[in-house]
Amino acid sequence: MNRFLQALTFIFVLLLSAQLTFAQNKIVVFQSDFGLKDGAVSAMKGVANGVSTDLKLYDLTHEIPAYNIWEAAYRLEQTVRYWPAGTVFVSVVDPGVGTTRKSVVLKTKSGHFIVTPDNGTLTLIAESLGIAEVREIDEAVNRRKDSQKSYTFHGRDVYAFTGARLAAGVITYEQVGPLLPNKIVSIPYQKAVLDGKVLKGNISILDVQYGNVWTNIPDSLFNQLKPRYGDIVHVTLFYKKKPVYKGDMPYSQTFGEVAEGKPLAYLNSLLQLSFALNQGDFAKTNHIASGSDWSVEASIN
Repeated sequence: MNRFLQALTFIFVLLLSAQLTFAQNKIVVFQSDFGLKDGAVSAMKGVANGVSTDLKLYDLTHEIPAYNIWEAAYRLEQTVRYWPAGTVFVSVVDPGVGTTRKSVVLKTKSGHFIVTPDNGTLTLIAESLGIAEVREIDEAVNRRKDSQKSYTFHGRDVYAFTGARLAAGVITYEQVGPLLPNKIVSIPYQKAVLDGKVLKGNISILDVQYGNVWTNIPDSLFNQLKPRYGDIVHVTLFYKKKPVYKGDMPYSQTFGEVAEGKPLAYLNSLLQLSFALNQGDFAKTNHIASGSDWSVEASIN
């Protein structure tokens, strides 16, 4: 009987340790729309180092277009899954700073933590990785000392401070603050669906360096049309449900399969249907942008 109790105790300790390591891998990844022209990003990292110099601090991006909550949501969706469970992400795209929007930490079902304003930033990651819990940051405890008179830099005073404390193990997830319902502010957008023989989806993002247009239509859905390389894809792109581009292009495995400057449809590195010009800028040429107001329809004859 004693051995049985000892075994149970050992298993309990292992499970507890595994749960704690989710919040204690000492990795913090920062994202913002601050840019790198001033000291804002450095200030956040300084606050994090003030919590613990053992932390490993990384950047996702600080080049989110100003106030663009949708792109913040997408960059988290693009990136979070590739980091170890227990990684803490601090995402600060916060046009409502100082207002009544909640400051939260979302724990995904994969064991990642997102510290952010609940303003739509969590839209995509909550759908893909699932919500384990959401807690509101208790600023009476989890706020940088003597920062109460500052209302416009919660990224430094609340989010970086709380994220660092969580990653370093200074606080547990439960000590972030009160538990909230498993709901977040969500931005509406066109989900990827197959409607008859027509694929419908959202223009999630632009491959900004090259002007390629990335959709949220996965290969699993696209493959239901049974495409073969060389098949012509009929594409219509919409802004606020009004068509702004119509065109035909071959489904291609590589950009070089079409002549320079010609359009093609392909699967991007995330295996999602995308559109490009070989050695050209599809988005700029055709005046296409991305976000929740942009959508796509595609079919193959």
